[in-house]
Amino acid sequence: MDRIESTKGRTRARWQRDPEGMRQRILDAALAEFTRHGFGGARIDRIAAAAGANKRMLYYHVGNKETLYLAVLEATYARIRTAERELNLESLAPDAAIARLVEFTWSYFLENPDFLTMLNQENLYQARHLKKSPNVRPLHSPFVEMIGEVLGRGVAAGAFRAGIDPVQLYISIAGLAYFYVSNRWTLGVIFDRDLFEPQARADRLAHMTDLVLSALRP
Repeated sequence: MDRIESTKGRTRARWQRDPEGMRQRILDAALAEFTRHGFGGARIDRIAAAAGANKRMLYYHVGNKETLYLAVLEATYARIRTAERELNLESLAPDAAIARLVEFTWSYFLENPDFLTMLNQENLYQARHLKKSPNVRPLHSPFVEMIGEVLGRGVAAGAFRAGIDPVQLYISIAGLAYFYVSNRWTLGVIFDRDLFEPQARADRLAHMTDLVLSALRP
């Protein structure tokens, strides 16, 4: 009994000393659980154990399963939007900025499979959870404005044609990368290629960059 009480005391002390650190550990554990088991199959007790917390504290500081899932979704979007802002596209020539965005999107999808898994799952739910978020839409407005600024500079310099919707452009860039990554196994069988060997990935990036820049030119 004394040992159980001692363990509970240490857990409470961790919350008190570093509540944000514990919250982050819960989010990391939840991301791993949701990507492995989906929303329906995920278990709060496994998340709590992996985070070094307990269920009562998890519910108190983060919320129930649905609230936790939404928090993971929001954090997933926040990470990629933060990384995109750090690209400093405004400091690059328009064509170089778009090429950099294509490269970043491709690399991010390759290096963060959990991001794609969470998006796939939420689309199966028809964005049921995401619709409840007050935080996701404000994340994207500055990003759309950044792309629009690059496109505007490109039009002014005569490098890009006018009338390109920045949202449509980003969806196209993301789609070019996403379809290749998410369907690599079936495409590999159909075309008898290893689509993930280094040269194949380099060829794909070059193709996507050329395709996008060609579509923007006058």
